[in-house]
Amino acid sequence: MNLIISNSSGQPIYEQICSQIKALILSGELNEGDALPSMRLLARELRISVITTKRAYEELEREGFITSVPGKGSYVARKNIDFIREEYLRKIEAMMQEMAEMAAGCGLSLEDLQQMLALIYEEE
Repeated sequence: MNLIISNSSGQPIYEQICSQIKALILSGELNEGDALPSMRLLARELRISVITTKRAYEELEREGFITSVPGKGSYVARKNIDFIREEYLRKIEAMMQEMAEMAAGCGLSLEDLQQMLALIYEEE
């Protein structure tokens, strides 16, 4: 598992870990039942605190992406990935609705809005 952490990002490190693992799960790169690296190993590989990886794993478990078995490790949960994806789609639609309203409020055209989104998307 190749995660990239940026210290210059405005996003906390544990959130960077969470979002990247979620993306790996949703894309199918990590499948149900796949083992994740131990918290200590991941912390060592990323050169961060074990507390940070623990917080990331706890967040992923709380959101239903992984399950942790004491003494055995953490695994991709057997939850319905389609359901999780649908939750994300609803959140994206709500954000896009707000974005469209803000754009219309300041006279931004649909074409300008699409170009802005394309630039932002390419940066990710």
